[in-house]
Amino acid sequence: MANGGKYFYSKGEGNDGYIKNLEVLSFCDMDGTCGMFQMALYRTEAGRYLLYGAAFAAGPNGVGIMISDVTDPKEPVFIKKWLPFDVNEYPTTSIPKVQIADDKLIFALTSGGGPGALVGDRAKVKSLQGIMIYSLKEDPENPEFLGYWDCGVPHSMGVHRFMYNGGNYVHLSAEAREFEGLIYRIISIEDPTNPVEIGRWWAPHQYVDGYPGRTVDHSAAHNPDFMDKGWLHGPPFVVGDKAYLGYCGDGLYILDVSDMTRPRALGNLKLMPAFSSRLAGARTHTALPLPGRDLCVVMNEGERFQFFEKGSITQAQAMNNIHMIDVHDPAHPVLIAEFPYPEVPEDFPAPNFNTYALGCQGPFGPHNLHEPMDGKPWLEQRGDVVYDCYFHAGLRIYDVSDPFYIKEKAYFIPPNPVHEYFPFKGPRIAATEDIVVDDRGNIIIDANEDGFYILRKTYED
Repeated sequence: MANGGKYFYSKGEGNDGYIKNLEVLSFCDMDGTCGMFQMALYRTEAGRYLLYGAAFAAGPNGVGIMISDVTDPKEPVFIKKWLPFDVNEYPTTSIPKVQIADDKLIFALTSGGGPGALVGDRAKVKSLQGIMIYSLKEDPENPEFLGYWDCGVPHSMGVHRFMYNGGNYVHLSAEAREFEGLIYRIISIEDPTNPVEIGRWWAPHQYVDGYPGRTVDHSAAHNPDFMDKGWLHGPPFVVGDKAYLGYCGDGLYILDVSDMTRPRALGNLKLMPAFSSRLAGARTHTALPLPGRDLCVVMNEGERFQFFEKGSITQAQAMNNIHMIDVHDPAHPVLIAEFPYPEVPEDFPAPNFNTYALGCQGPFGPHNLHEPMDGKPWLEQRGDVVYDCYFHAGLRIYDVSDPFYIKEKAYFIPPNPVHEYFPFKGPRIAATEDIVVDDRGNIIIDANEDGFYILRKTYED
């Protein structure tokens, strides 16, 4: 697919992107006013594939759920940006994450950190922080409100990543008043109009009320020292009677959730200080158990280079990477292999991704993984392939059929964005954020300050 010798995903001279063993089926700029953060796919009874994306930024342009029809992967159709609440009434609230199963759309709400600076004194404005539940069954383009659950901590991070695989339980990383950092909270939506918490788990050091004189400011801006601490980034990934938690500085926790009213720790594997750089995001981000295997993919988040001015970082940054963990004995999880460094294209404008566009060593590393869930049959469910949106290294696809010899098979680094939605200080370079792979083999990725791409593999696996 070319137009005047240029691939159709080009954004201009010298801004074509880089691709290996993949083809770009389409690009959708949505409404041209906002990118997406986390995405969720939904297949209707009539067979339509609808994509819902959370925007994750406060203010009238940032807040909302982006809805698109991706039934035809070569001709995606942007439907609308849907605002589930009045952004003037809740000016600090935004939507970071979204999940869909059993005809229910559930999204997270946050009201802490940076957005509060937009309005000055947060105590004078309303905030939402929890989850909202909607039904897609009758009209998926116009979701029907069912219920709201509040984490109980105004102007806080609220709920960040979470898992919903259908059924009666939603598994959250969420704030709680007496704890520092997000903990694991289990919400019953048996009655979706009245969600209730039925269980919770936390690392012992998070319990603020257990220490004389200790306090916590839930609305404080996050900083590198906080990121070093043990708190649940998540999502809490639940398979059967086990939960796998990416717990920032504490690494991987594995819990017994056979009784969801009383989750209990089984095992722990720390990954710091050898891994996780000080200026990166969640020290341990995601713990993804591979379908049908006693293996868990665990990754340390990198960070977007746009956050840093060129040449501003002087200290060395520890490696952020994707790890293969053997979890057949949950009490003793074992690191058995490392994913390879992303292949650098021959004509890439830097010798590596660590120093790309910054002129110094940045906190380079991976981001979101494709997350197979058996309650979402419209998603690819393979346990021998891993997909990662690797921030500035783009989409990366790995063959993990042999867990000791992991092979990178394909990549796509999108063109740099042409929009400027956020007041970044650093270089405006492409940063892939999230990925979903459908049961037809279509790979959907979104990019910071950009729209979404749909790709397919051009190799046999």
